[in-house]
Amino acid sequence: MELLVERLSATARLPAYAHPGDAGLDLCADAALTLPPGGRAAVPTGLRLRLPPGTEGQVRPRSGLALRHGVTVANAPGTIDAGFRGEVKVLLANLGQEPFAVEPGMRIAQLVVAPVLRVAVAEGPVGDDTPRGAGGFGSTGLR
Repeated sequence: MELLVERLSATARLPAYAHPGDAGLDLCADAALTLPPGGRAAVPTGLRLRLPPGTEGQVRPRSGLALRHGVTVANAPGTIDAGFRGEVKVLLANLGQEPFAVEPGMRIAQLVVAPVLRVAVAEGPVGDDTPRGAGGFGSTGLR
């Protein structure tokens, strides 16, 4: 399966797997900016994608940025639809206590290309005939 990528700037880095077997391709920033504590920004990658038909791109946080700096993807996972042809931007949020400097070329998120299942919507009674029923939001307890 092929992911077609177009660079919108000479400094944009192509998405790449860091290790064999990784699920996500690293996405890199193509601009410098500083996220203040509690701040968020749409960070450009300088890339446009043509995802394979029947897939989506899931933009996910990098665990190291989250652990060390409190920086995450605000709408995790963000979805890139197969028909989207604009520049990919990563909505980063700084949940940490210190300003966070984003530098060009910095790995800021992961892109996981995943299959999408399309469904037909039908209206009718759903019922609650499962062991779980309508229970949610902690209904199974803490342990």
